[in-house]
Amino acid sequence: MRRTAARASGIAPEAPAATEPVPAPAAPEQAPPLQQDHLRTEFPFQLPRGYVDDAGTVHRDGVMRLSTARDELVPLRDVRVQENPAYLSVVLLGRVITRLGTLAMVHDGIVENMFASDLAFLQDFYRQINAEGHTRAGVRCPHCAESFEVELGGSRLGES
Repeated sequence: MRRTAARASGIAPEAPAATEPVPAPAAPEQAPPLQQDHLRTEFPFQLPRGYVDDAGTVHRDGVMRLSTARDELVPLRDVRVQENPAYLSVVLLGRVITRLGTLAMVHDGIVENMFASDLAFLQDFYRQINAEGHTRAGVRCPHCAESFEVELGGSRLGES
């Protein structure tokens, strides 16, 4: 636009001075390195009562891993689940619990012999880590009404 205005007015355009350095284009700003978030796939828990094995040993501390689509599909082919859909959670938990106390292996036979309160705890824990993606829950203090989060993973029922 400058040239056309200068020519139209009859004034010769100014030539750039040879002594003025042409500024180099600004270097692009370096982006900070991306942080790699590590996906947590295993979650420790502690059963409220504990599984009692044949020798009378109580097993409370365990680990549950995140469920895969296969974990949720395979039990649907199990005859016990087809006959009684309530059995689905027992078979599913037997697949995703990777450790329980000192037991060599955890399977649906172990889960089906747990106390009902432990089964309910594990079903809720499964839902927390798989459906909601975390083991925290929002709560409100009954005394001061302040809201905050508590960690459910690895805690015993009734503890804060």
